[in-house]
Amino acid sequence: MQAEPRKSLVGEEYEVEIGPVAHGGHCIARTSEGQVLFVRHALPGERVVARVTEGEQGARFLRADAVKILDASKDRIDVPCPFAGPGRCGGCDWQHAKPGAQRRLKADVIAEQLQRLAGLTPEEAGWDGTVVPAEGDKVPAGQVPSWRTRVQYAVTADGRAGLRRHRSHEVEPIDHCMIAAEGVSELGIEKRVWTGMDSVEAIAATGSQDRQVILTPKPGARLPLVELDRPVSVLRVDERSGGVHRVHGRPFVRERADGRTHRVGGGGFWQVHPQAADTLVTAVMQGLLPRKGDMALDLYCGVGLFAGALADRVGEQGAVLGIESGKRAVEDARHNLDEFDRVRIEQGKVESVLPRTGITEVDLIVLDPPRAGAGRKTVEHLSSLGARRIAYVACDPAALARDLGYFRDGGYRVRTLRAFDLFPMTHHVECVAILEPAQKGF
Repeated sequence: MQAEPRKSLVGEEYEVEIGPVAHGGHCIARTSEGQVLFVRHALPGERVVARVTEGEQGARFLRADAVKILDASKDRIDVPCPFAGPGRCGGCDWQHAKPGAQRRLKADVIAEQLQRLAGLTPEEAGWDGTVVPAEGDKVPAGQVPSWRTRVQYAVTADGRAGLRRHRSHEVEPIDHCMIAAEGVSELGIEKRVWTGMDSVEAIAATGSQDRQVILTPKPGARLPLVELDRPVSVLRVDERSGGVHRVHGRPFVRERADGRTHRVGGGGFWQVHPQAADTLVTAVMQGLLPRKGDMALDLYCGVGLFAGALADRVGEQGAVLGIESGKRAVEDARHNLDEFDRVRIEQGKVESVLPRTGITEVDLIVLDPPRAGAGRKTVEHLSSLGARRIAYVACDPAALARDLGYFRDGGYRVRTLRAFDLFPMTHHVECVAILEPAQKGF
């Protein structure tokens, strides 16, 4: 006999006390019946009316928006962006919080994930408990740093550019994104009509004047003539293969970091905040302290940012192996590192390529895995290589904490951890953990 469908609670409203922040840009509350609510647009300690946006009777938890603030936190401010708020643009999570409060919320999330998933206190992780803003981002409450050098606009049925609503395919049309970098805003993407397009990605390189637009057409649609307010190169995404092809201009942008220029082709990965690449390279190199003659690994190496920094510092007697799965990123990394004779870049997944290299011992390791983390099997392999120090760059504190637990099982302890607010107004945060053997006999 088929069970009756459970009643949807979408639209139901509850008056609740807001508890602690949770990973993902929301806070935790409970209904009077004890059901868990993940509430966006709220702050810890507030009393609000929360309207359910997802969930049904008997579900483990419900998602909700704070639609009325009954008792406001001292950290609450008027939302600066006209497109933010319940049911609106999903790009930002903390527009309603003072900048300092946003960083404290992120610190609370990191601390909770470290404790819950790795059993580590901040002291045991060598972390002072702070999240540091990037240079130039420390702005007064009510102001928003313009930091996002890559913005992917969704397009409405009538061709207007906008951003997707939270956990939705619906588009919020906008005329300006406050967190977009000046180089993106000056293109004027929001001012024109993008008939037949599914999305338009705008890229403004750091350290060069390169500007790029990547168009994803709807099936069967023709590309428009792109006339923007600044010179741009134009690429398109092939609807069958998903590959990115040049329409006109350069098929890459030139990004500058660590005193070197890096070619990044086809909309490939590069840190979004203009200060991020330099900030992370500095943190990694200060933590690893490379020596002349070291053998180093750069895993999930992208276009070679950390591999190049390592190669500079280990010298001609040292060596660096980078591993990256993306074909275009590997081509760019090889181009970017062509001046170094003892740098090799291999294409493929880390868990597949690394065992095939035959490497049994290294001095240093950098890993910057995707959001899901490296995973137990890869961490076990890395732990067997006897590295003097390991730098783990993480954009997700939950994945970082899980992998730190695996490293502990493999005989490594966290020496230091630093956290950087490289995604202001959002829940995202970047961390750099430096690990070393727990037994100092190495």
